[in-house]
Amino acid sequence: MRQVAWQKSSFSGNGPGNDCVEVADLLGAVAVRESDEPSRSIAASPEAFAALIRRLKAGECHG
Repeated sequence: MRQVAWQKSSFSGNGPGNDCVEVADLLGAVAVRESDEPSRSIAASPEAFAALIRRLKAGECHG
């Protein structure tokens, strides 16, 4: 079984209170989770994940 390698932004700190979003390549899907809740994650196709990132960068996601 392949070990999942979670990554977070280099802008995130490593100390307490620096919880952030982490992503992992699942070979055909991209998983996303909160670092403070590692047992819960969601997965999307690479295309859907890329579309989400484009929308976030364009400021199209409000909430």
